[in-house]
Amino acid sequence: MPEGPSLVLAREALRPFAGLTVKSADGNTTQVDFERLQGSTLKSVRSWGKHLLLSFNKFTLRIHFLMFGSYAIGTPKAGRTPRLAIHFEGGETIFIYTASIKTIEGSLSKVYDWSADVMSTRWSSANAIVKLKAKPQTLICDALLNQEIFSGVGNIIKNEVLFRMRTHPLNKVADIPTARLKALVDDARVYSFLFLKWKRKFELKKHWEVHTRKKCPRDAHALVKIYPGTTRRRTFFCSHCQELFSKPPRGKSILAGIATTPLRNSGPIKRHKKAR
Repeated sequence: MPEGPSLVLAREALRPFAGLTVKSADGNTTQVDFERLQGSTLKSVRSWGKHLLLSFNKFTLRIHFLMFGSYAIGTPKAGRTPRLAIHFEGGETIFIYTASIKTIEGSLSKVYDWSADVMSTRWSSANAIVKLKAKPQTLICDALLNQEIFSGVGNIIKNEVLFRMRTHPLNKVADIPTARLKALVDDARVYSFLFLKWKRKFELKKHWEVHTRKKCPRDAHALVKIYPGTTRRRTFFCSHCQELFSKPPRGKSILAGIATTPLRNSGPIKRHKKAR
């Protein structure tokens, strides 16, 4: 599933279409009024978290790329039927594939909390802290994926931020010291912009420290892979250097009832540069 930084790149790629008029539209979606699109002018291209927002005269198309969605400009993908194709006067076309598309009427400000978007200039770490503290029993691995708190943060960012901040994914929000919680919130934004920088250079994967990796770059211990919490998203972590603040009762494991996979050591150990 594309994370917030990838949506920023999509937004930048499609912004040159702003100001153009739609000649026609088609595709296999049943959620778009093609006749309404025809003759409309694309006013702006924005993003909020994992949502791409194409705003026309009085409505916006909200595009969520789900797990495997994508887009193309100009040339359609061979052998693929677009979910939506928007043909502009002048000959250019935007193709949207394998995505959820919905229509939003009226102002986007009534729908979206821009302070929750980690990529937005209106992001508020203070608001994120307030929202986190309102969910004290939530696992931090779930909280980081809550789009109402960290819009745009996905599984990669979650895993990497928890590792950088030396925090075990099974900590509850209430058990994390305030200073560490604030550091986590701040790093969610910092790492999101690093993600964007590396994505632009086509080198994102080489910077991953725990996501899909086998051993800890700090201490060489085998990493653990689990599918915890309510989100059940794939989580990679080091049980030795990522701190668990609330210990389970004697004789019980924090991983009880969670499928656990120790990952075999392989490959060179990278030198880890501490996050500031």
